Amino acid sequence: MWESIDHIFKSSSEDTETMKQLFGYFLIAGGFVFAIVLGVTFYILRKFKVSDHSKQHFDTHESHKVEYLTIGFASVLVVSFLVLAIGAINKIQTPIPEGKEPDIIITGHQWWWEINYPSEGVVAANELHIPIEKRLLVRLESKDVIHDWYVPALGRKMDMIPGQSNYVWMQALEPGHYDGACNEYCGAQHAWMRILVVAHEQNEYEKWLADQKKKASIPQTALQKKGAKIFQDKVCSNCHAIQGTGAVAGIGPDLTHLGSRETLLGGKLRNGPGSLKDWLRDPQKVKPGAHMPDFLFTEEELNALTAYLYNLK
Repeated sequence: MWESIDHIFKSSSEDTETMKQLFGYFLIAGGFVFAIVLGVTFYILRKFKVSDHSKQHFDTHESHKVEYLTIGFASVLVVSFLVLAIGAINKIQTPIPEGKEPDIIITGHQWWWEINYPSEGVVAANELHIPIEKRLLVRLESKDVIHDWYVPALGRKMDMIPGQSNYVWMQALEPGHYDGACNEYCGAQHAWMRILVVAHEQNEYEKWLADQKKKASIPQTALQKKGAKIFQDKVCSNCHAIQGTGAVAGIGPDLTHLGSRETLLGGKLRNGPGSLKDWLRDPQKVKPGAHMPDFLFTEEELNALTAYLYNLK
């Protein structure tokens, strides 16, 4: 999933298509100018080449034709691209209608993403689920340092600044998985602050929303019940929320449906009992600098807590 970040040429929204077209114009113009400069350079080197002992003399006379032509061409090129760029900006960052509330609020933390669907009462972490074709207004915030939200295939990037809300429009035209990453250095684990956006058909998205609105799965086995008790006794609930239980803190990621997520730790690990257990055993070894402390769980406690948390789907 995380082998590479999607290139800008993979456009899956109207905004990225606009940016791709603009970049194409710049690329063509840049290549044309480069070819002209290279050609003139070789022409001059060849025409006016003289040996070290040559006494050949070249007559010179004052002429400004080349200067006028160069300045005129450059001016037309710059003005043309200014007009194209302004048009692209106006198309990508359309004004927010008066009274329009954000569809999604994304908050950057060191080093994970908090995702809130305010109108639905749903809170998730690290994985953003959206319906295809709908143009969504996203509010971006930060709780600690400057982060930068960037999913190349779905639109522009935008800084997330503490104490300030920024907005972007987001749209996916096709269902699928879209990779991104924090694009502003934000500390030791910046490289593992990845983004996964999952775009669904409308009916699948509604099903996902309905599942997310459900309370946490009730522990079924003795091992899971023991894990739930450990979660409370070891004060995990001081940082994490699990809907339907007494855990309501919002310092760390919401764990209500942890088991249904594809990745853990901002995309560093694929979700699974083994990965989850490794993280619980030694958080600082898996993701150095993370704010989760090492609780020095016994192997028995690790097995129970892993069973409980992975059952949260």
